[in-house]
Amino acid sequence: MPLYNQAYGNLMSYKVYVRPAAHSMYGYTIQRKSKHQQNALDLLQTLFVNGSCTTWEMAKNKSHKITIIRNQEKIFRRLLVGRTDRARYSGGILDSGLVVKEKHTKPYSRYRLSLYGILYCLDTTYPRKKDIDVMTSKYAFLLPKIFGRWKELKSILGSDVYNLQILAKTIYLNNLKMARTDNPLYELMSFIHIKYRRNFESISEVELAEQISYWFYTFLLYRDKSQKLKNILASDAHLQKWYMDFFNQAKNYYIQRLHTIKNFDLV
Repeated sequence: MPLYNQAYGNLMSYKVYVRPAAHSMYGYTIQRKSKHQQNALDLLQTLFVNGSCTTWEMAKNKSHKITIIRNQEKIFRRLLVGRTDRARYSGGILDSGLVVKEKHTKPYSRYRLSLYGILYCLDTTYPRKKDIDVMTSKYAFLLPKIFGRWKELKSILGSDVYNLQILAKTIYLNNLKMARTDNPLYELMSFIHIKYRRNFESISEVELAEQISYWFYTFLLYRDKSQKLKNILASDAHLQKWYMDFFNQAKNYYIQRLHTIKNFDLV
């Protein structure tokens, strides 16, 4: 599966700009929707459970009748690229960053969800757990430290593995209530932003996957689930090294900042 460094903003950029804009354009599953919004959510949900598809393959998920498939394909194609006819312009889903066109897929263009698109679907389309399980197998290449280890994570975390849906709502990205915990959840979550602060406008998809992975594993400290995080890290030496490198970066950062404030005089 081709993977390339298309530019995105970081997680805070997703929370502040992309998610609200997508909600405005495509709505929520639970709210009343226009035909345009319903078609857009159908397209996103199709890519969510099927992975990479051509527009024809997307349309075939709606019906087996050729006439219906042809009509649906036109709808999906217009949704993806937008429209410029009748002297009017409207952006497509590709412009929103929720879907990307894969490279080197001639003669027919293939499309898949971006990491933004996956978060958006988890947030607003309320997928079933079994659909999330299928999605992780389709997009394991995109988020290998989470989706690529999904079965192992489920065996350790149980239903807590689906907290990914809670995270997708961006509730815990900058929540001051996390500072009340007895573990370093708030400090680590804050350091995730500090580490990627220069990537608000531009970050590669590979780096964004790393940020999301730090986010997911750090959230396991919430409500004192630190033992489960320890069990996961103990089961994989490479994952343990990766996360402990991040943990030690955060520790060294806060030690340095403490040294700075202790040695700063105002009078």
